[in-house]
Amino acid sequence: MKNQQSNSRRTFLRNLGTGASALSLPLLGYADNQFVQNETSGLYSLLTNPNGEPLGQPGRKLGIALVGLGYYSKNLLAPALQETKNCRLAGIVTGTPAKAEEWMKKYNIPKENVYDYKTFDRIADNKDIDVIYVVLPNSMHEEYVVRAAQAGKHVICEKPMAITPKACQNMIDACKKANKQLAIGYRLHYEPFTKEVMRLGQEKVFGPIKFVEASDGFRIGDPTQWRMKKAMAGGGPLMDVGIYAVQGARYVTGEEPISVTAQFSPKTEPEKFKEVEETMFWQFQFPSGAVSNSTTSYTAGVERLYASCEKGWFELSPAFGYGPLKGRTSKGPIEQPVVNHQAMHMDGVCNDLLAGKKLPDHVTGGEGKRDVTLLQAIYQAAETGKKINLRA
Repeated sequence: MKNQQSNSRRTFLRNLGTGASALSLPLLGYADNQFVQNETSGLYSLLTNPNGEPLGQPGRKLGIALVGLGYYSKNLLAPALQETKNCRLAGIVTGTPAKAEEWMKKYNIPKENVYDYKTFDRIADNKDIDVIYVVLPNSMHEEYVVRAAQAGKHVICEKPMAITPKACQNMIDACKKANKQLAIGYRLHYEPFTKEVMRLGQEKVFGPIKFVEASDGFRIGDPTQWRMKKAMAGGGPLMDVGIYAVQGARYVTGEEPISVTAQFSPKTEPEKFKEVEETMFWQFQFPSGAVSNSTTSYTAGVERLYASCEKGWFELSPAFGYGPLKGRTSKGPIEQPVVNHQAMHMDGVCNDLLAGKKLPDHVTGGEGKRDVTLLQAIYQAAETGKKINLRA
């Protein structure tokens, strides 16, 4: 996860006006386009590249169909798609007729762009839909990503990518066979505060990182929801918000862990957590000698990414939620523009698709598979009580 930002790009962004001047640089070959939220109007402004040419392709928006109309689609993705420059809400897939009617009316979606799970494959014939965004329970990701690829569409899949590495590989293979690109819902890779701590850690601004704390947890509500069913979720909080902590430790160090130890906490609400863990802890060791300690929970709130370095420290808290994120360092506060995470993510992915570019590795299926492999290693470490070697 090395950061390959250029000095010329950094200079260019510093010379932009208010708001854009604070935007940190893209990682790992991001396309030069970025949309910055105007602090007064809340609208996105189209930037130009260093040659003065407009970024993106004005007037051409990719049509996105959302598969699954739960909380994330309804309250975050659909509203964000009203702000995006490179994509638009073009279709929906739902098994609930009442939801279909509601969304058609609210977002002016034509009836021919509305599908249920039985008619889903007919989407192959719909030229108005370019990208399918899978927003379903974890156990369903593999099936619908594969079917979306077979329908000839690019795919965005929510994280975690799937429950097993094998399922992840099947998804990667299906998209490769169809010559379509697969992105995972790593919205934070497009978020300015997150990109700044990536830069601070990977460029060793405060010297080598010695210790990372990366934790994410909350108190879950409805005990009957799919996230509490192991067959659908693959696990408890680790498979939900714990993945953010795994990502955080990886992207601030820029390294892949070489070993992991982990522990389950005792269950304080055993009736509620019959199938999945309630709280768990894990520790990564990295090649540089840096170590990380993490917690995830469905009974207690925590949301922090902290790095202690040889010559100082930096942190985000809150670090992983939908925003606004906040950060500081041993030298003072981190100042970055506040953006709509989902809009930035979808615009970033769709800009590359419009330009015919390969998506950056750290937001694709390969990255998703790496995370799922680590999640399963954490469970193995907790179940066996042994240190798991991740080098193999």
